[in-house]
Amino acid sequence: MTSDRIFVARLLVLVPGLLLPLAAFAGRADSEAYRLGTSQIFTLFFITLGPLKLLGPFARATQGLDVRELRQLAWKAMLIGLVALVAGGFIGEALMAKWTIPQGALRLTAGLVFFLVALKAVLAPYNDSPAPQAAQGSPRAMKIAFPMLVTPYGIAAVIVLLATAQDAQRIVVTLAMLLLVMAMNLLSMIFVRTVMKPTCVAVLQVLGAVLGLLQVALSIYIMLGALYLLGLVSTPV
Repeated sequence: MTSDRIFVARLLVLVPGLLLPLAAFAGRADSEAYRLGTSQIFTLFFITLGPLKLLGPFARATQGLDVRELRQLAWKAMLIGLVALVAGGFIGEALMAKWTIPQGALRLTAGLVFFLVALKAVLAPYNDSPAPQAAQGSPRAMKIAFPMLVTPYGIAAVIVLLATAQDAQRIVVTLAMLLLVMAMNLLSMIFVRTVMKPTCVAVLQVLGAVLGLLQVALSIYIMLGALYLLGLVSTPV
């Protein structure tokens, strides 16, 4: 178990170290036209697609698997989810461009989606619904990918961010942050039995609440800016 902890610690340092410089290079000339910077995009994907919502259901679904089976399942589910998110994002972006939806309407949609997702994350600790039972039999990668990894609001976030991108740099930043979060999901699934300790779970819950609260405020800021673009408010935000 000690070697596992050392390995995951090294990966958690290595993966951001490889991906964040790429995103920083692509996004260093972030335009003021964008309401979301690189860090905000990462936070958004972390909340909508990240491990906070994944660890509990995945741990219950895979409690009967050995380590080798669990890691194979994690890799398959992550690859399926990543392909689905990228393909769905570009397909949705193409459809929105074909419908010639104004930028203000897109941003208002983004703000509303992000607000609802963040509000759900903030209110999650007060949800008294019973935890779902562990899945019967051997879980399939497709059932792990949908809906544990790929959520409807996660796909919506990818579509809206790609649809509002005005240059190739913005697309690179969006895809880099998506890849980073999916890599974190993979590590979380592979080492779920190490991560799902009471101390780690408590830290993740606090982190989720803080990020969710920040995203609520950010989503309101995006919606106010969209209303200005649509001419519904006279003062820029």
